[in-house]
Amino acid sequence: MLEIKDLSRWLPQEVIEFYEGQGYRELYPPQAEAIERGLLEEKSMFLALATASGKTLLAELAMLKAALQSRRSLYIVPLRALAAEKFDSFQRFRRLGISVGISTGDFDKKDERLGRNQIIIATSEKADSLMRNAASWVRDLAVLVVDEIHLLNDVGRGPTLEMTITKLRHSNPGLQIIGLSATVANSRDLADWLDAELVSSDWRPIALKEGVICQGRLVFPEEERALEAKKEDKKDEAIALVRDTLSQDAQILIFENSRKNAEAAAIKMSNLIPLQPLSEALSESILATGESETCHRLASCVSRGIAFHHAGLLPEQRRLVEQGFRENKIKVIASTPTLAAGLNLPARRVLIKSYRRYEYGLGMVPIPVMEYRQMAGRAGRPGLDPYGESFLMAKNNSEMLNLKERYIEGSPEEIWSKLASESALRTHILSTIAAGFARTERELKDFIATTFYAHQQDPWHLDAALEKVLAFLADNGMIVDGPEGDLLPTRLGSLVSKLYIDPLSAVIMLENLGGEEGNGDRSKREGVARRPSDLSLLHLITMTPDMSLLYIQSADGWVEEFIDLNQKELYEEENYDYLLREAKTSAMLLDWIGEVREELISDRYRIGPGDIRRSAETAEWLMHSLAELSKHLDLGITYRAEQLSVRLHYGASQDLLTLLDLKGIGRVRARKLHQSGITNREKLRSADPAEVARLIGPKIAEKVLLQLDQEERAERAEGEKSMKEIGLTVPDEPPWGYDREGKGGGREEGKEAEANGDMRYQKTGHLQAQGELTAERKRAARRSKQGRLP
Repeated sequence: MLEIKDLSRWLPQEVIEFYEGQGYRELYPPQAEAIERGLLEEKSMFLALATASGKTLLAELAMLKAALQSRRSLYIVPLRALAAEKFDSFQRFRRLGISVGISTGDFDKKDERLGRNQIIIATSEKADSLMRNAASWVRDLAVLVVDEIHLLNDVGRGPTLEMTITKLRHSNPGLQIIGLSATVANSRDLADWLDAELVSSDWRPIALKEGVICQGRLVFPEEERALEAKKEDKKDEAIALVRDTLSQDAQILIFENSRKNAEAAAIKMSNLIPLQPLSEALSESILATGESETCHRLASCVSRGIAFHHAGLLPEQRRLVEQGFRENKIKVIASTPTLAAGLNLPARRVLIKSYRRYEYGLGMVPIPVMEYRQMAGRAGRPGLDPYGESFLMAKNNSEMLNLKERYIEGSPEEIWSKLASESALRTHILSTIAAGFARTERELKDFIATTFYAHQQDPWHLDAALEKVLAFLADNGMIVDGPEGDLLPTRLGSLVSKLYIDPLSAVIMLENLGGEEGNGDRSKREGVARRPSDLSLLHLITMTPDMSLLYIQSADGWVEEFIDLNQKELYEEENYDYLLREAKTSAMLLDWIGEVREELISDRYRIGPGDIRRSAETAEWLMHSLAELSKHLDLGITYRAEQLSVRLHYGASQDLLTLLDLKGIGRVRARKLHQSGITNREKLRSADPAEVARLIGPKIAEKVLLQLDQEERAERAEGEKSMKEIGLTVPDEPPWGYDREGKGGGREEGKEAEANGDMRYQKTGHLQAQGELTAERKRAARRSKQGRLP
């Protein structure tokens, strides 16, 4: 048995004492095997281990060793929520003098500042974008940790993850790669591709009992027992299991196959449980996050120690639910399977109510064994539970036997590369050329030969697709042949790669706006105004493959009427089904920037608040990309697209933009201020603090006014510094009210003139109205795409 103290052969004593102080004594058997196989001797390692078997600790040890040798590590995760969780966890390394950074935001920024950290956490998409934008520190890594590496099998995220790993290996020849994965059937395949040692094990620190609930029985492979149930619960075995779990003062996760079912299950269970005093404050915190019906339903459930969890919730709502579960204030969560994707939320019991899920074109299909394992693996809390229990549900003995054979006794599926899709190749071939990983077609094929796809099957299978993609990029002005047969990116191609959009999205934008690289001026041909409206530009970005569209439902007859009424503002779309979805999505975004209340948008479009924010975030990114393309090709819509991008960020009208950049001011509070005559930052500075507190709340008002005071001091200090540099005397009282000739009255005269509407006497002079807008445009480039406020 290997103990923590035995790691002193590889790690400094301060690290040993750090982990001993956290209660670590002995390593688990799979952890000990990884150490003995060379994890701390810079050997790459593929760790295919069961949930809760200590994979993250092994990654931490390798990163800490590198950090204490002044070398850098990158930790890649699939989800922003998981990135935030790891960032919070790794903050404890500060005690060792190690700095940790996180990057999940804008896709067209270098984020060079991140290079100051020894450990950096990023999503795979962000890591890919950092290489596209030539962040220098990405080529100076010692350790790469890839969490949930089995997502190479995912159609959406897999190709980006695969190309990111491939590029990082090319950029860092001596890179130690640590892949963290659930157990998969072809673990050796993945390990060989990574040139890594394989450590694979089903060992768990807590025993997991996997069973099936069938006709009032809990059926396990080795035993069977009755499900204790009250008379009224005998027809609902899920409720009976929940009651039994709560009677043991334990927690349970329930996985449903849809958001609707997750909410319905939570609401049904909350009706059976009295109000929980410990959950009251948490319920109020959830109510403070929004005004939608979904928010109120969630808060009502949480007040009874029950919650639902799905992607339709706002990020802050999901975070509060997760935190409440960890703190034992929430006893039951009914969730879609997204909760099982990496987040650290163990429970005594897990119930998988439905093993079938709807897939477009296929109907209801059984979930993969690997997904079942991820959900079932959440059962059992290390150090708290003697064992964990997971259950499937069957209606009869035949179905019960089938579930036991398929899931409990079955093997997980193999992982297969998804790189061969044309849409994935379009994006990644352009970025490979633009970032300089391949300069000729031969080099490009050699690069592709190092991918997981080429490791699994002959790369010549991709030759036809590669030729097609290269022709597409050349035809649309994104690459050209150099004098010696080189593949060179054009300015447009480099820009599209850095913007992190599908090249086809750029082509659609340019064709419809009549850009030189497009194939004709469709905007003239189709009757869309030469200066497109807000709706026109919103429709344009929904036409791109990067935009996730809302689905049309039976109650959406109004969409056809919307198309008829706005036909002159919409671009031509040959596929009418797509046009319906594009129009519905555009209408939703138009409501969002028109400040329609969030709960009304949710009701009208039958989507959750989280869906609204996600759509707005994607639209913001695409509108920003459209502005950059317009700037590059002088299409004449740059300013309008930039402003729309900012409005999509906040969900607000144009007149609120000067207030919205203040931390703590969202679209609701900004509108309250504006309606009270406080229409810009200067008027907010001079407003009565008591009135500001009445409008937006005392705590927020205090923080906002402090921000403004700090800004004013910073501006004053900058002005004094400039005056000193040119040899002018700094006055005791800062000048107030200069007009364009440099003349002006005193502070009181300036205030009076401002109150009378004389813009010349505002503090920043005659350029005030434009100056605020220019500053706003500069600030927009630095904004995070997260954390919008009410």
